[in-house]
Amino acid sequence: MENAVAEFLEYLSGVKNYSPHTTTAYETDIRDFLNFYAQYNGGAPFPSDLSRADTTCFRAFLANRQKRGLAPKSTARALSSLRSFYKFLAKNYAVKNDAISLISSPKVPRNLSKSIDPIDIENMHGAIRATQTHEPWIAARDWALVVLLFGCGLRISEALSLRNRDVVARPDILRILGKGGKERMVPVLPAVWGAIEKYMAVRPCGNMPDDELFRSVRGLPMSPRMAEKVVEALRHYLQLPDYVTPHALRHTFATALLSDGADLRSLQELLGHSSLSTTQLYTRVNMTEISQIYAHAHPRSNDAD
Repeated sequence: MENAVAEFLEYLSGVKNYSPHTTTAYETDIRDFLNFYAQYNGGAPFPSDLSRADTTCFRAFLANRQKRGLAPKSTARALSSLRSFYKFLAKNYAVKNDAISLISSPKVPRNLSKSIDPIDIENMHGAIRATQTHEPWIAARDWALVVLLFGCGLRISEALSLRNRDVVARPDILRILGKGGKERMVPVLPAVWGAIEKYMAVRPCGNMPDDELFRSVRGLPMSPRMAEKVVEALRHYLQLPDYVTPHALRHTFATALLSDGADLRSLQELLGHSSLSTTQLYTRVNMTEISQIYAHAHPRSNDAD
């Protein structure tokens, strides 16, 4: 079984061009099922054993995850990973199992993200300068990161994957490699370039063309967790709500464009969404905000019909 799992992971990274983070998530899900099936079946399974897993087995696996307190979103992802693994086994190991296709994914509530008030983003600049007086280059880095996430609508992983060569000569368009290796073009505002150039001018390390743009205090590439901590610190300093996260900066970018009249297809391309349905969530957010404004401001909002 270890060979089958290793080959599957190699297929994901080498053929499907999935990121290390995504590949690791698949591995976690597959091994979770294999560990469950070993107990359910009374022994570690071989690939051929997986063909005998029936709907009762798969439903027991989902119930087991629920009993362990795992979120429906996590379990839905695990079931998707398992389906992909079975497709791989069918193609490469002649392991056929029709029962997996009969199992429905758990319903995942689609929570609407909240956008950040522009004044709060502006206040982040002052907060960074106030809290990073001992390391001016760190202050410049943190503000460049915030402005990049907000001004270009990037995911953390996309921002941190940028290298110096990507920003040389201040191009009007950045080539962003998103999820699944999908490339998209993102326009860059002058304010974003200004923050990036100020950071690069004072950065003490990582100046080679192939070096990652954003560096840690120790001179290593900045990790996603480090970026999250930057926004967490600003949120605590400014006493902002818990929804103020790096992803909320990307969400604020999308909401602002939609409010200014951007069409969904263009927004989908800018955000790198593979499905338009994901982008359409921002329409729901925008209408919610409009409804709230109407309820508070329109003189007849409380009139009875």
